[in-house]
Amino acid sequence: MIFYKNPVLLSILSGILLTLSWPVQGLSFLIFFSLIPLFFVEDQITKGNSKRKKLRLFTLSYLGFFVWNLGTTWWIINSSIFGMVFAIVCNTLFYAILMMLFHWSKKRLPLRTAYIFLVSLWIAFEKFHLEWDFSWPWLNLGNVFSEDIQWIQWYEFTGSFGGSLWVLIINIGLFEVFKNHPVSLKNTLWVKKMTPCLIGIAIPIVISLLLFQREKELTPTTEVLLLQPNIDPYKEKYDRENGYYFDLMVDMTADQISDETRYIFTPETYFGAGFGASLEEFKTTVLHRKLDSLLKKNPKIQLVSGIQTYSVYRTDSPPTLTANFIRDGVWVDFYNSALKMEYQQEPEFYHKSKLVVGVENMPYKSFFKPLLGEFLLDLGGTVSSRATQDYRSVFEHTKINLKTGPVICYESIYGEFVTEYVRKGAQFLAIITNDAWWGNTAGHKQLLSYARLRAIENRRSIVRSANTGISAVINTKGEITDKLPYDTKGVLKAKFAPAKNITFYTQYGDYIARWSGFVSVLFFLIALSGRLKKKK
Repeated sequence: MIFYKNPVLLSILSGILLTLSWPVQGLSFLIFFSLIPLFFVEDQITKGNSKRKKLRLFTLSYLGFFVWNLGTTWWIINSSIFGMVFAIVCNTLFYAILMMLFHWSKKRLPLRTAYIFLVSLWIAFEKFHLEWDFSWPWLNLGNVFSEDIQWIQWYEFTGSFGGSLWVLIINIGLFEVFKNHPVSLKNTLWVKKMTPCLIGIAIPIVISLLLFQREKELTPTTEVLLLQPNIDPYKEKYDRENGYYFDLMVDMTADQISDETRYIFTPETYFGAGFGASLEEFKTTVLHRKLDSLLKKNPKIQLVSGIQTYSVYRTDSPPTLTANFIRDGVWVDFYNSALKMEYQQEPEFYHKSKLVVGVENMPYKSFFKPLLGEFLLDLGGTVSSRATQDYRSVFEHTKINLKTGPVICYESIYGEFVTEYVRKGAQFLAIITNDAWWGNTAGHKQLLSYARLRAIENRRSIVRSANTGISAVINTKGEITDKLPYDTKGVLKAKFAPAKNITFYTQYGDYIARWSGFVSVLFFLIALSGRLKKKK
């Protein structure tokens, strides 16, 4: 077959299979075969007599992973051409390096050990990609099953890294079968040899289906209003004052509030006029007085709203690493915040802590700022780097003794990060987001889909307020029970079920990734020494 012999076609085939497997319109089953063509490329180059093997492998690996990155995240171009190019070029590079390290390890380790090194290295990289300043974990392999929630109910024990481990093991197993037993209609031994791999696919799915049936369907009891104002962030949103958005909220919720309503949620940066609201002076602002008067009329309701905020420092030197220079003696920290207000209670804020690279923060600012200045992509609002907080905040509704974890947009991709809300007592999670920057593409759909993973991992209901959609309610099984369509102005009135149990993953987090990091470093050192490779 031509695909077995042509490394360029094999590389492109891998990229296409990875792309076609990805949510939200993909066939996730393809992920179990998607890396096999690239493994064939690496095997051919290893065994071949061509010169510059490393360069060939790097180029072909880069080609395959480039197709994948472009096919799944091209929509970033709607908000930034530079951002799309940077994300795709750099992220592709990282995956190509993984293949190069695997190629190197095969020369210095027994084959099975080299495969263990690859699996642990890949997962360790995914974990690293969650933590460093250039974080972009959108394509972590475990995310691929976010639309097939019946397959991955066991994420409550492993998190999404369990999915990454599953995908890598099956791809390696199937590759070994196809490498040693070529596909042929005359000789069907390869079918028999595939059986353990197929069982390896089936068993986790069967376990998941049993867990899906076991998980009790909690009765939704708490009524919530999720605002979806459907405002264009490029042309409208930042040209209007906060008073306009307060009036809009009142108009949209007036005929929706009932005696049972306990929460109103608005999207990320809903109140985002100008530089934002001063944290030190917020209680003296007109916006605070208006919100307080609204809640006085509805004393059983808690409001959680997205808002831009800032803190001013009067000093000659930078007061914090994130502070932005305004003029001599004046520095400002800007925040993308969630505001909690309740009648007769002090307002509380949570500041978004996982920021979008190049849009909300400058990676490694102490190094790059002297070279680039305050370089950030302009997506409306204040074009300055944002500050964060080092801990998760939980908002308590004092009237009904209920706690929520406020998750702001991009933060919902981070599994272990979200568990911190639940460990602090959050009985449900609230995602407030503005993913309208990407238009009606796979981007906003994927972000909603990934939220389903967080619901399963923590067995927590999720309520989601999105500027242009899709606003939704997700139950503890990851099922979307209510939603408003994209590009629709309205209020989603629904009920959700709070929960108190703590899952294994909530308690122990990304233990698979941590062990993978240890194993990959250990085997890297062993490979350097060459002690396990038999001498020829």
